[in-house]
Amino acid sequence: MPFSSFFLPPQAKFKTEVLSGLTVAFALIPEAIAFALVASVSPIVGLYGAFFMCLIAAVFGGRPGMISGATGSMAVVMIAIVQKYGIDYLFATVILAGIIQVLTGVFKFGKFIRLMPKPVMIGFVNGLAIVIFLAQLEQFKVTDVTGHANWLQGTSLYIMIALVGVTMLITHYLPKLSKAAPSALVAIIVVALFTNFTHLDVRTVSSMLPNPNQPIGLPIFALPQIPLNLETLRIILPYGFILAFIGISESLMTLTLIDEITKTHGRANKECIAQGAGNIVSGFFRAMGGCAMIGQSMINITSGARGRLSGIVAALALLVFMLGTWSYIKLIPLAALVGVMFIVVIETFEWTSLKLIKKIKSTDLFIIVMVTLVTVFTDLAIAVICGFILSTLVFAWETSKHIYAERSLGNYDSEVYKVHGILFFGSTQEFKKLFDYATTAKQIIIDFKYSRVADHSAIDAISAIADQFIKLGKPVTLIHLSEECRLLLGKAGNLVQVDINEDPDYHIATDKID
Repeated sequence: MPFSSFFLPPQAKFKTEVLSGLTVAFALIPEAIAFALVASVSPIVGLYGAFFMCLIAAVFGGRPGMISGATGSMAVVMIAIVQKYGIDYLFATVILAGIIQVLTGVFKFGKFIRLMPKPVMIGFVNGLAIVIFLAQLEQFKVTDVTGHANWLQGTSLYIMIALVGVTMLITHYLPKLSKAAPSALVAIIVVALFTNFTHLDVRTVSSMLPNPNQPIGLPIFALPQIPLNLETLRIILPYGFILAFIGISESLMTLTLIDEITKTHGRANKECIAQGAGNIVSGFFRAMGGCAMIGQSMINITSGARGRLSGIVAALALLVFMLGTWSYIKLIPLAALVGVMFIVVIETFEWTSLKLIKKIKSTDLFIIVMVTLVTVFTDLAIAVICGFILSTLVFAWETSKHIYAERSLGNYDSEVYKVHGILFFGSTQEFKKLFDYATTAKQIIIDFKYSRVADHSAIDAISAIADQFIKLGKPVTLIHLSEECRLLLGKAGNLVQVDINEDPDYHIATDKID
């Protein structure tokens, strides 16, 4: 592929790519700052995270036109790390998450992310929205001289609520009138200008900075200042896995959506590698990293961008804005960012899940509620793990009840059991109940044409049944086993004392387990 075509494919137009990239850059600024606010880190950390993720994913990613940056889903996990262990542990965790993502892409494990059950994803998203909402409530508090945080009262509270409301109204309704500029950016500018000209006493981004008067500069390479030992690994490993999982999940969901819109096909594993590289670089340059962003990606695609150039322009423009307009960015009222985040909460929460309460199985509903509550009261990592385990157990339980056998007489005084369903650890007890040991037949044939032998527990169950019949002087024969079932039984060695006979009519291979 020619170098120019790599960044600007034939279906893409240079002017469209540049203009779309500039629009996306404006849209990245408010959310990068707001998500930094969620993660309890400096806005600079969020802005540089957006820059590195946007640039690296645009150049090396598997989905041209997709935009990456700092995201709320990852910020919610980051706040726990920052509050418990400090910001340097956050950077180390982001690096580890990036390494995991790169390995996921290298070993082509990206497809397994799509195995996540839908109830777990809904619970995760709903919990995420609630956590982001609760995090914003901290901005309605003020710290007194003793260090205690108290709720705003009186005029300060009313001003805060009013500014948040105005921001939300502009962000929500402006796109219905015009999409010439990102509504979140317009809302922030309007609120910032209003507070500046009216000289309202409100907290701004500068109040989050340890040194508000320090000018912003280019990112500098720095190793995280943490001890390199097993205890550190024990701390960051769980968070690293969940950040990697969230980043890959959100990125691949966004990739799939853009594939459907553009009628093209992205490369999931390549995208995993690019996302991982972006997070690794972010961690080493003291940035918060991130993943693909659905909102900004949709802005880019609906603007007509189809190549990598738009993402590159967005990243470079973002850097220019940061260096050139930092003195103005510091003046953004926190109320405006809270308003933007409240809109993100509304758009993130799966409101359709409330309509499904009476339409889905009780087990699915329980998983959604459980994952949501665990997300809110503990953290995302525990919630996703619990949800996945519970979904797996529910599936195993439901599948275990769907095994049965058709019993009939065969040739030469034999009795045939045609087994239906999957024979695995969850269904072995029901499987053992299918056989009549008091039968007068002299030979037992177990037909697996409509079944599968899945694991060691299945082999053990077959062995137990065979032993019972053999003690009664009735040999057991297995027929119509699939290739993987025969291999599984072959590895069992002497565990199963039965014949696996060939049936010429069905081309079943013969193998005797001694």
